[in-house]
Amino acid sequence: MNADIAIENIRKKLIHKQILILGFGREGQSTFDFLKKHKIPCLITVADQHLTEESIKMLENESIPFINGDNYLHFLNDFDIVFKSPGISLKNHIQNIDKERITSQTDVFLSLFAAQCIAVTGTKGKSTTTSLIYHIINKLYPNSIMAGNIGIPLFNIIDKVNDETKIVLELSSHQLEFIHKSPHISVLLNLFEEHLDHYRSFEDYQSAKYNIARFQSENDFFIYHSADILVQKWLKEEPPHSNCIGFALDENENTQFFVKNDWFYQKSKKIIQICKKFPLKGTHNLQNTCATLAVLSCIQNIDIQTIAEKIYTFKGLAHRLELVGVYDDITFYNDSISTIAQSTIAAVKALKDVNTLILGGFDRGIDYRPLADFCKNSSVENFIFTGNAGKRMMNVFEMQPFQKMFYCANYQLIIYISKLCTPQGGTCLLSPAAASYDQFKDFAQRGEQFKELVKQKKDKT
Repeated sequence: MNADIAIENIRKKLIHKQILILGFGREGQSTFDFLKKHKIPCLITVADQHLTEESIKMLENESIPFINGDNYLHFLNDFDIVFKSPGISLKNHIQNIDKERITSQTDVFLSLFAAQCIAVTGTKGKSTTTSLIYHIINKLYPNSIMAGNIGIPLFNIIDKVNDETKIVLELSSHQLEFIHKSPHISVLLNLFEEHLDHYRSFEDYQSAKYNIARFQSENDFFIYHSADILVQKWLKEEPPHSNCIGFALDENENTQFFVKNDWFYQKSKKIIQICKKFPLKGTHNLQNTCATLAVLSCIQNIDIQTIAEKIYTFKGLAHRLELVGVYDDITFYNDSISTIAQSTIAAVKALKDVNTLILGGFDRGIDYRPLADFCKNSSVENFIFTGNAGKRMMNVFEMQPFQKMFYCANYQLIIYISKLCTPQGGTCLLSPAAASYDQFKDFAQRGEQFKELVKQKKDKT
């Protein structure tokens, strides 16, 4: 579908409606700008618990009504359509809301462009996998776009889409929660405990993720981690209507793409040999590559055996096992994206010889016992904790025979301690297993501050 037809369809859906933009961060402001730019005749109201002074001034100048403060979720049924931003949780209000009023940029975008979309979700690995898929597809089809949870609101790309555009999306559970149509090619990488503060239960979180396959048709493709027990459970309970393709690190009866003897395989066929120059560290990234190869197998006119050199030109993403450099004879890695125990375990395994591990941040109630059990048998000697999650982790870790544990309230002190306790020639890893919202706006800001402080020539306390 081209942009003009899509915009006209959106206009027909919204014309003369009372629209609530729920949440006025990046996506909420994108929705507001889209409605104004295309002069869609509707009545707009903005609601957010914490509107900035700048936003309030702008809305007042535009004569746009707004709802600010703790009661911002109490009026949702007063509007015809509610554009919910991903960061807004409705878990305490969902029973009193007419869910048919709830939509989002993702919901509207997929209703128009699902047939052109390749979308990736999963608790961990989705940014790397999305970027790898786009890296390869963009080399083969220059008329391609990457957007979504990777940092680009979907309404921002509508003007760039035509009938031939291939659209690669990273989608979070929050973006998938209220959709009514699934992408043509969907990938579910894994399911772990996360975002327990956003949903009423872990089951609700998983269900939101599974929407990526729930509304597919028989002409679509669902690519899934065939060794993930929770993913298998959803497949058994709600088999999708689409063509299912399994991937895993090891071969099993449901796996079409796997790794064996330093080769990627598609069933009984060798595809690409893994060599020392492979750009992604860790076995979890071998799984992400298997998922990527499965996606490519679903696209016409792509011979997946010819894309090896394109994979090898991919560079890892910032804040994902990112090498910061060697400072004071210590090698520092930034893995700020790791917000759950499983991703931190994968990071330590990928680097193999980690001496100092930095953990903690915003506490979302995740179970940290598996992390403590893993670390007991790892190379890690020093643990530096921060935030409320760090305090709770320390309580768990104190049940194990760890001796070198430190608590730091800020990252300046964290870097100072890490340079003191990490041996010369050793490795220090930031892989927090916790969200960043206690001290930072997001994981990227946390990672940038970590890198900046590591690179300072003089330690500051």
